[in-house]
Order: sequence, then structure tokens, then C-alpha cells
Amino acid sequence: MPFDLKQSYRANLEQHLALFQAMESYLPDAETLALECYDALGKGGKIVFFGNGGSAADSQHLAAEFVVRFKKERQALASIALTTDTSILTAHTNDYEFDTVFARQVEALVKPEDVVIGLTTSGTSPNINLGLEAANKLGAFTVAFTGRDGGKVKDIAKLPIIIKNDVTARIQEAHMFIGHWLCEAIDELVTESN
Repeated sequence: MPFDLKQSYRANLEQHLALFQAMESYLPDAETLALECYDALGKGGKIVFFGNGGSAADSQHLAAEFVVRFKKERQALASIALTTDTSILTAHTNDYEFDTVFARQVEALVKPEDVVIGLTTSGTSPNINLGLEAANKLGAFTVAFTGRDGGKVKDIAKLPIIIKNDVTARIQEAHMFIGHWLCEAIDELVTESN
């Protein structure tokens, strides 16, 4: 039987809609995240993102929204993705190991007033978990955007946001919804306070 494009599209859409019907349950965590980020930026801190693969791309996307802008004209907001410096990534992986590639950058760049967000759909990525552990040691506020049952990261991050789904694409779609909402919320809070 040939692949049915329409059926596949509809099945994916149904999965997406079912997940998004449950997104209301993440509102308390999203609100905590927004307030922590706003507080960090107000104290001169920054928002730090990191992830692997698609989550690395999402990290870069969200950091860019803070630095450049989301919807409103406002001052640049301090944010960085630890997935973008190829010299650091390749030097560290060559000289040490991939598991500590984010922890090393956290040690160099993170301060106690920062919010550090690790994106891992499984919650079991050693480099994400070690990066968040390093941020905890420095006193930063740590957040995990994760999925499935939360994996090990749910016990590491101060705020684990666990998308209860087993499909990587759906988990990432939910992460980006929360990420985009966070950008809008920070836009509003920052411009309101000026």
C-alpha cells in the first residue's frame, strides 16, 4: 500500500492538536519561567540556552528573539545559545568529551543572576544534564524543557517543564510554543516597565 500523504498529514495534525489541548496545564510553570527571566534580566543577568540537534536550533532561535526582538521594539536583552561557537564545540569535544561541552561553557559564562535553560526531549542527554548541574553549582536558576517522563533532568533542573508526550516532534512543538510565549511575555514586561 503506498504512503498516504493526506492520512499522514491528518494524523500528525491530530497529535499536535491533542497535545495543544493540554497546554493549559503548563501555565503555572510558564509563568514562573517568565518571572524568573524578567527578574534575571532586571538584575543584569542573561538567559542561556543549550540543546542538541533540533533543540540546539531551537536554542539559537530563542536566544536570537531576545537579543534582536520578538514583536515589540525594545532594547536588546542579554541571551546566548551555547550551541553556536563551532571553535569551542569542536575544541572541547576533541580535547575532552562531548558530555561536558555545555558544562565547560557554563563554568566560563554563567553567573548566579542568570537563567539557564537546557532543552532535551528525552531528559537523558548527559551533556544537558551536566550543563544544568554546573549552572546549579554556580547558583543560577535552572530550567529544563523536556518531554516523555522527564528523564534524569527532572531531578536536576529547579524548574522542569515536562511535555508529557513520546513523540519528539510534538515535544519540540510544545517547547517552541512556550519559548515564543516567553519572548512575548518578556517583551511586554520589559516595555511596560520602561
